[in-house]
Formats: sequence, structure tokens, C-alpha cells
Amino acid sequence: MSGNQPKPQRLCVADDLAPGATLACNAGQGHYLRHVLRLSAGDTVLLFNGRQGEWRAELLPGKAPAALIVREQVRPQTGGPDIDYLFAPLKRARLDYVVQKATEMGVARLRPVLTRHTTPDRVNLARMRANAVEAAEQCGILRLPELHAPERLQSVIAGWDIVRTLIFCDEASRAGDPLASLGALSRGPLGVLVGPEGGFAADERELLLRQPFVVPISLGPRILRADTAAVAALALLNAALGDWR
Repeated sequence: MSGNQPKPQRLCVADDLAPGATLACNAGQGHYLRHVLRLSAGDTVLLFNGRQGEWRAELLPGKAPAALIVREQVRPQTGGPDIDYLFAPLKRARLDYVVQKATEMGVARLRPVLTRHTTPDRVNLARMRANAVEAAEQCGILRLPELHAPERLQSVIAGWDIVRTLIFCDEASRAGDPLASLGALSRGPLGVLVGPEGGFAADERELLLRQPFVVPISLGPRILRADTAAVAALALLNAALGDWR
């Protein structure tokens, strides 16, 4: 491909990918390929499914339904940091942003956590997945985060795997330097918890601080909105213990 040619568009699919496989596009994908991108038979797209790497495929002749034939793999599947991102759900636009940025940061799992001050208390998992897919398609990411159904904080703590350190972003923490706090930890499975806009209730904070697997950190001298805190916390984790080093 010459330097002045645009890169092929990326499309996330559910199907298994192998040379010669033919994939039928759903209505939305077909409309996007034919009417938004205005692709024609023989034009190339890149496919990924979060499991088998990235593959080159070509659009087959025919108007409806759109179909693709898989040619060859162009990138093998890669993983990423073993980070669970736990967060109190936010209102729609800000939750969309958090899901997109967490996906870009390479988290392995997205886990909504319901707390005393959480609003709203419902999560549209299909919308979350659509935002994760969109972020992965646009940013060249091969791994999609697993989506978990919302759980109450107390239930999450009761069922926690103590091998996984839980980084608690505690706005009341007296810890000074978050990088120093994280740098003292051994590498391994991680979780990071960002609370709701109203903060954690006193008993919820006490519950967290009693757990031997919880490490509280500060995110600096200023109070951050939850969506800002998400990006800041995940950047710190990737820099100190993730795959940025």
C-alpha cells in the first residue's frame, strides 16, 4: 500500500476469522460499508473479533446483504494489562466517554458498581458494548473488554479474588504521591475503583479500607469528576504497573 492511500476501515465482527471464510454483514454494517464509506466489490476492510487478531477482507459483489470474504491475517491477537475497571455508573454521555476511554486504555473488564450515591442505578450493557466496539475500531485495538452486569459494592467486595489488588481512588486519602504508592506494589492482576459523583458513603469507605487487598491512592490535590478520575487513574496504573513500561 502506498503512503498516500487511506488505511482500510476496521470492523468488529462476532464470527470466527479464517482464510476463505465468508461473513454476512448485519444491516448496520452493510449500510456503513456501502453508503457511508461507499465501498465497492473488491475493496478492502480489516476485521477483528477480539479473539483471533486482525484480518484483511474484501467486499463481495451484490447489493444486499453485504458480505465479506476473509483473505489473510495481518496482525496476531494481542492481550493487554490485566486490569478490572470498576466504576459507579454515570449519566449517558459521560458513561459513553468513560467506556470509550477505558477501552482505549486497554482494560480487560468493565464492572459497574452500585453504591449509596450512585445515579443512575441502571446500565445499558448493549450501549456500553457499542461504545467499546467503536473505540476499538477507531483506535486499532484488538482486545475488547469483558462487560459485567452491575453489582452492589458490598457484593463485589464479598466475592473479590484476594489475589487481585484493588486500587481504591479515595478522594479523602492522605497518601501523597500516587505513583509512589503504586510503585511499591508487585505486578499482577489489578482492579481500580472510581466512585460516584457524590463520593462513597462513610460506611462504604470503611468497608473498603478494612480489606487487605485494597490499596487507597490519591489522585492529587483537586477533586476530579468521575470521568476525569477514570482517565487519570488508568493512566497511572498503566504507567506504574501496566503495559506502558
